[in-house]
Amino acid sequence: MSTPHATFTFPKGSCDAHCHVMGPASKFPYPADAKYIPADSPKEALVAVHQKFGIDRMVIVHPGAHGTDHAVTLDAIADDPISRRGVGIVNKTFTPADIQALHDGGFRGARFSFLKHLGGGPDDETFRYVIDLIKPFGWHLVLHVTGDDLLAQHARFAALDLPIVIDHMGRVDATLGPDQPAMKVLLQLAAQPNCWIKLSGGSRIAPPPFDLAIPIAQAILEVAPDRVLWGTDFPHPNPKYHATEEELVALIPQYAPQPALQRALLVDNPAKLYGF
Repeated sequence: MSTPHATFTFPKGSCDAHCHVMGPASKFPYPADAKYIPADSPKEALVAVHQKFGIDRMVIVHPGAHGTDHAVTLDAIADDPISRRGVGIVNKTFTPADIQALHDGGFRGARFSFLKHLGGGPDDETFRYVIDLIKPFGWHLVLHVTGDDLLAQHARFAALDLPIVIDHMGRVDATLGPDQPAMKVLLQLAAQPNCWIKLSGGSRIAPPPFDLAIPIAQAILEVAPDRVLWGTDFPHPNPKYHATEEELVALIPQYAPQPALQRALLVDNPAKLYGF
C-alpha cells in the first residue's frame, strides 16, 4: 500500500528511476583509483527509504565510486529481480559476454558521466564502442551532463540512434530560468522520440528551497510527458546543496500537479523503458 508522506502519496507501482547503492566497503571495497570514496549506503538503507514513502520499484544507477565492478549493484538487484533494474558503467574492456551477464542480472543501460570533477566524458572511440556494444541488447545510454555539456555536445547527442536518458534535468542552472540557451537545447533533445529525461536532482540544479527547479521540470514535462522519469538520487553523492528525501518528494506534485501526469512520471514511463 502506498504511504502518504510529505503531502504526497505515491501511486501503486511507482519507481525510483535513479538511486544508488554504495558499499558496505567491508563487502564491496572501492577500487584504489576511485574518483571519490563515499560513506557506505548499503541496499538496506535504500530499501528503508522506499518503504518509508511507498515506492515499489527501483533503477539502481551503478555509482562511479565502484568503477566497473558491478558486484554491489548486481547483489541489490538479485534480492528482487522483478522490481529492480540496473544501469552500468561500461568501457572498452567489456565484451558482448560481459554485457550479457549484466543483462541477465537486470541491467538495461550504460551511463557516461561528462562531469569534469568526476573525470569528464569518454573519448570518441570509447563512446562509439560502448554504443555499438549495448545496442544489440536493447539497452539505452544514460548521459550525466551539465548545461555547458549540452551546449557543447548537442549535435553529438541529437545524432544518437538508440534510446538516451539525460540525468537530473541536464543539470541546467535553474537560477538562469527556463529560457536559458542550455534549456533550449535540452527541450530540443526532449522533443526527440528517443530521448528520456529524469526530473530528478532538484537540489542539484537549484538552491534551497529548490522551487527554481519547478519551472524547469514543468517545461520538460510539457514537451515529453511520456518520456520523463523521477528518482530520489539516494544517497545524493557529491551534493552542492543538502536536501532531505521529504523535500525532494514534495517537489513531485509541484512538477506534475495532475494525477495522470504523476502516474506517467512515476509508474507508466519507467515501466515502459525498463520492462516492469
